[in-house]
Amino acid sequence: MSLIESFLLGLLQGITEFLPVSSSGHLALGKHLLGLDPAIVDSPTFEIIVHIATSLSIVVVLQKDLRQLLKGAAQLRWNNETRYLGKIVVAMIPIAIVGVFFKDQAEALFTAGLLLVGIMLLVTSLLLLLTHFYKAKNPHPIRFVDAAVIGLLQAVAILPGLSRSGTTIATSLLLGNPKSEAAKFSFLIVLVPILGEAFLGIVKGEFAPSVTGIGVAPLLVGFCTAFVVGCAACKFMIALVQRTSLIWFAVYCAIVGTLSLVL
Repeated sequence: MSLIESFLLGLLQGITEFLPVSSSGHLALGKHLLGLDPAIVDSPTFEIIVHIATSLSIVVVLQKDLRQLLKGAAQLRWNNETRYLGKIVVAMIPIAIVGVFFKDQAEALFTAGLLLVGIMLLVTSLLLLLTHFYKAKNPHPIRFVDAAVIGLLQAVAILPGLSRSGTTIATSLLLGNPKSEAAKFSFLIVLVPILGEAFLGIVKGEFAPSVTGIGVAPLLVGFCTAFVVGCAACKFMIALVQRTSLIWFAVYCAIVGTLSLVL
């Protein structure tokens, strides 16, 4: 993988991670269009690295919210902050189960090809379309049962092409949660799973060039690009969900999904 290729893929990850269009699907499509070595295409290493970068973007953008949550948790009593953290934990349980017991099967999905990506992008399009036509009559804050359902759909969204942010945000809106909460909750519940997986990967030496077949420089370029662009995209998406419909992203996913099927 060249530095230009890693830059382009990092740029793609940074833009699409927070937009409801599936970053994994776009990375698979990007690798195909760039004609990368099959060994690199089949390896999930680059995806993991750039996902770590965009997760750190969340920490930067939502640092005020995270500080408030940690400050409340430090009081060691049941309050608004600990209640919210409890909902985050509930939402993370399904993806944690997948990560612990089905890691190999999950990583194998990244080699499934563009057919699966195309189908899942069309599913993403359908979910986003539903949020345009269905409006909850009595919006309510995210409840524990809502967190469990959102978490379950997040676990399903490991499928390449099924947008994680699109799936969780759409699910939250369809459950009747306010727009002001949907995007932030979606971004916060992915932090621990991705950073936890990264830590385990570093401990096991899974990111060494001899293992991945990708040099340190391309990984670093992809990481830095995804991080910087991800900060801007995260801010943009939080503001966008609060003030507009997601229908244009539904149209976009339908077009890209169709392109993937054709390819």
